Amino acid sequence: MHDVLDWTAAQLLKAYASRQLSPAEYADCLITHVERHEGQINALYDYDPERFLDAARDSTERWARQVPCGPLDGVPVTLKELIATRGTPVPHGTLAGEHPPADEDAPATARLKEDGALLLAKTTCPDYGMLSSGRSSFHGLTRNPWNLDYNPGGSSSGAGAAAAAGFGTLHLGTDIGGSIRLPAAWCGVVGFKPSLGRVPVDPYYVGRCAGPMTRTVADAALMMSSIARTDRRDAMRLPPQQIDWADLDIDVRGLRIGVMAEAGCGMPVDEQVQQRLAEMVQRFEQAGARIVPVAPVLTREMLDGLNDFWRARQWSALAELTAEQREQVLPEILAWADEGRGLDATRVVRGFEQTLAMRRTTEAALEPLDALISPVSPNIEFSADWPSPSNDPSRPFEHIVFTVPWNMGEQPAIAVNAGFSRAGMPIGMQIVTPKFEDLRALQLAAAFEKWQGSPSNWPCSARGVQGQI
Repeated sequence: MHDVLDWTAAQLLKAYASRQLSPAEYADCLITHVERHEGQINALYDYDPERFLDAARDSTERWARQVPCGPLDGVPVTLKELIATRGTPVPHGTLAGEHPPADEDAPATARLKEDGALLLAKTTCPDYGMLSSGRSSFHGLTRNPWNLDYNPGGSSSGAGAAAAAGFGTLHLGTDIGGSIRLPAAWCGVVGFKPSLGRVPVDPYYVGRCAGPMTRTVADAALMMSSIARTDRRDAMRLPPQQIDWADLDIDVRGLRIGVMAEAGCGMPVDEQVQQRLAEMVQRFEQAGARIVPVAPVLTREMLDGLNDFWRARQWSALAELTAEQREQVLPEILAWADEGRGLDATRVVRGFEQTLAMRRTTEAALEPLDALISPVSPNIEFSADWPSPSNDPSRPFEHIVFTVPWNMGEQPAIAVNAGFSRAGMPIGMQIVTPKFEDLRALQLAAAFEKWQGSPSNWPCSARGVQGQI
């Protein structure tokens, strides 16, 4: 039965329909697997195995009567802690402040429930979602299943770790500067940030998206068929559109695909990342794509301006807490936000305006292209207890230089596994498409996945966690 833990969501649904496997049988196996590994990884929040098993038994009865309640009936799902579920507190990763239960389900939560998905658990995130790290004053430390000495990244840290560890098939993260794609890359999974507004979110904000984190592109597309439905609570939502998310076939011959090998600022790109990028580009070129070198879209001024705006915004949130409550926040976030306390209003406004500058440069770069390929992150791994790859609270965004422009530009971008380092850690690459071309991003990722192959050496096995035995 352990093999079923490697099945995709589509395989599970087919097995349920044919009575090869029931949701309750799968749930039993999954609970055993989670309880074996979660103590080492710490990816989950609000994990209630009895609630999950009860829901799986109800799903089993529906499948036995051949009346599933929706297209995802019986498929396990996890939701990032920031994505509200009615009746569960949303602590935003921090011990500070009050944590009342959520009054209602977030839009994506509601859509997944409507389609019959079963909530296994919420997943961890760092304080206020403001670190690319698994560190959290509320949740503790989330580790990378590929090697427990390393960080899964963030802020969708638990989602990335859960997907890599095989804690179910469908995982939902959020992304405002790379928070889906970065942990997906460092954990070896697929992470899709859709066009802004494609997946309604509440609360909404500039650049903030929700999207799938899965082991395969097909599972990400399956999840999109549910979560991309409209919800009026998101005033930035896109108009409803009929998209056949299952249509993942594409002919890349003649497509103009840009290659952005350098980000323009930030951390230097590791030579092993450069090598994986070159190999990915070669695969597209061999398939008939036209490869076009592309200059960086980000500047030091843009990154520093965004840093000014974000830390001033974070200080405004911390200022609502008492001094005693602020002491419960991770010290790295306190130190970073404290620098925003003394910024004058003009500098903060100029910082925000860099989001518009990024929108202009990203649109200009993609205008002559069908897609663009780049690294997800300049680095491969970093220590589990670091707040970011730079380990410098005053410069926490040196690694988001390939991801954040597409949040501010609002284009869809997807992270895919492109191989492994010499030390056996995953290396992710990013495919970006013009605004609203979400399906094309998934199609190109599926094509590369077919050529490259999905990882077969997932870290959690029957014996334990790879690299720690």
